[in-house]
Amino acid sequence: RNKTLVPAMIEPCDRPIMFELTQTADLSHWKGAANDPAWLSFLADVRQFVQRNRSATDGATRTPAPAAPPAPARVSSAAQVAAAAHAPPAAHVPVGERGDAPSLAVMPFANRSGLPEDDVFSIGMVEDVIDALSRGVYVRVLASAATARFRTSAVPDLQAMSRELGVRYILEGNVRRAGANLRVTAQLLDAATGAILWTQRFERPLAELAALQEELVLEVATQLGAQVHRIEMERALKKPGDLTAWEALMRAIAALRLLKVANMAACAEEARRAVTIAPDYGLAHAVLAMASALHYVATAPEDAGRIRAIRDHIDSALQLDPDNPLVLAYLSLALAWIGDPDDAWRHADRAVRLNSSAAMVHLSAGVACLYLNRPDEALAHLDADIKASPGAPLNSFNSDYQGCAHVLAGRWAQAIAAFDHALATYPDNALALVIKAIVLQKGGHTAEASDLLLHARRAETSGSLAVWELNVNRIFARSAVREELLHHLRAVWAQSDPAP
Repeated sequence: RNKTLVPAMIEPCDRPIMFELTQTADLSHWKGAANDPAWLSFLADVRQFVQRNRSATDGATRTPAPAAPPAPARVSSAAQVAAAAHAPPAAHVPVGERGDAPSLAVMPFANRSGLPEDDVFSIGMVEDVIDALSRGVYVRVLASAATARFRTSAVPDLQAMSRELGVRYILEGNVRRAGANLRVTAQLLDAATGAILWTQRFERPLAELAALQEELVLEVATQLGAQVHRIEMERALKKPGDLTAWEALMRAIAALRLLKVANMAACAEEARRAVTIAPDYGLAHAVLAMASALHYVATAPEDAGRIRAIRDHIDSALQLDPDNPLVLAYLSLALAWIGDPDDAWRHADRAVRLNSSAAMVHLSAGVACLYLNRPDEALAHLDADIKASPGAPLNSFNSDYQGCAHVLAGRWAQAIAAFDHALATYPDNALALVIKAIVLQKGGHTAEASDLLLHARRAETSGSLAVWELNVNRIFARSAVREELLHHLRAVWAQSDPAP
């Protein structure tokens, strides 16, 4: 009647993911013994849940509760989600003007198999995930000691726990055997409301688990890190005002998901807002330098004044936060785009040595290697970038630069494949359109090259021949094919006509 469920599994089956995430009690082994530990645990959890709901309604007229996700029988927040429907909202915690990366607590993963060896694995899994996440750059992770006391809590009170721990997000999950595989199910929760923000299931063969455990941990951590970054951007974009500097930076990075000049300008504007809010914020100066450099190379020929302004922000970022790998990565991109790849590589290399797990440091190292005519090194770093953060907003640059690296190496078919991948994600990607058109023109596919360049000129009207010559000169400055590429660019440009 209250639309509240406490699910239990009475025989082995492949459950829908919603029942994975509510951590359905596994009673498939139970033969009816009253002293069975799993049965007693199930009864205790149901009793606790019922008593909690009863105490919440004592002295008040009982009304049917709104529909809610199925309540858990073991360690989970889903029951708390149902109870939270009647609870007052969490108190607003004021933040400083600068703000910071969001905080996350990883709860102990429940062992749904009931086997001691899986209990050891679930504990180790949490420790390894915390370690992997702590090396990221867009989330701050609490140490496992902060959440260890919740290991024995059947249904933690999320709102009270989030206030006590001071976190924005909570990760919880479970581990169980599914046939010949070990299955890890994880979900990301909004700590203030209990809302499920992301869910995913991961599996590895039991026979190969020892060899694949690190791979499994990295997959969980990279997927989660990318999701937190995306959620933070969406949260900042929806906020009507009173932004922190961190939120302004999230809006700046979100603007680059589409590689349009207007988006580059919006990125620079939001980064400038972050600098205005917090002038002593090194990351804000670094993002502003990167955004200004990108907008500069996409719209203007050589301009010493604009380059000086970009370098001022580079210098400010280095003075304020010289050992932050994310700051160094953004500065490296800015330096590559304004024509200083040697300095770009110096900062990118240091960023990689400081934190080789962060995706952005590999993107910056890949771009620097590309501009230094080191295509195979560039491709290695660009591959590491994708593996470290699948779905990250700046991954739109990745396929472009992979294509350019293959051009440097004379691998024309691979270059076209990389540009095709970029265009499948974003068909108006001007850099991919232009460089692919050059490659096709070189291969004698004149008509197709002209169509692509016409598409690029209509999609990005600010891209003049002078601007594209500047980009080709910079990207391929140290390559023997630079002059040949410029020749084909001019030829295909003359053949294309942006007029309707």
